[in-house]
Amino acid sequence: MTSQTPADQQAVEDEEIVDHRLEGVSVTEEQAPDVSQVPLKGLLESILMVVDEPANEVMLAQVAQRPLHEVVATLNELASEYQRDGRGFDLREVAGGWRFYTRAEYAPWVESFVLDGQQARLTQASLETLAVIAYRQPVSRARVSAIRGVNVDGVIRTLVSRGLVEESGTEHETGAFLYQTTSYFLERMGLASLEQLPELAPHLPDLGMLEEEIGNQVD
Repeated sequence: MTSQTPADQQAVEDEEIVDHRLEGVSVTEEQAPDVSQVPLKGLLESILMVVDEPANEVMLAQVAQRPLHEVVATLNELASEYQRDGRGFDLREVAGGWRFYTRAEYAPWVESFVLDGQQARLTQASLETLAVIAYRQPVSRARVSAIRGVNVDGVIRTLVSRGLVEESGTEHETGAFLYQTTSYFLERMGLASLEQLPELAPHLPDLGMLEEEIGNQVD
């Protein structure tokens, strides 16, 4: 008898969640056709066309009333098809779910069409502050200010209001609020997790000296 890996155990648990949620679900002929007769690829494409945020696999399996492993396999198959055929869009797994994105090479024309020149960009100060939080999180406002050398109160309020940053508890020593990036940040960046952020090491000064300097400024 072979032992299960943690990933296998998680897959089994997810399947059980889907099975449990499907208990008691009945779809009459008047309400909708038998979903088991609907092509899964087309069904998933239709759902993903209208989602406002990445749709997780368990939810998609519940709606489609199909085994989780079948839904996951179909999502990956669709993503490969779009990539292979050179479509104008990709299907990506980001922030714990799946969503359609336009291809990067068409971004300038898509932005021009959608925003008609009224693109609301983050200021340079906002981008710099967001980068500090992304790479140092969870981090206090005072530490971000020390790293940037300016007051960041207003900038952080802007990032919070845009849903890119959120509070994440308090600092044990000082009681100051800590900040971290949100799942919306991952979605907008097209990342599945923070581990996919680019490495900064080649562009940074000696980290030991930087930490000492930041500590002195914050203290």
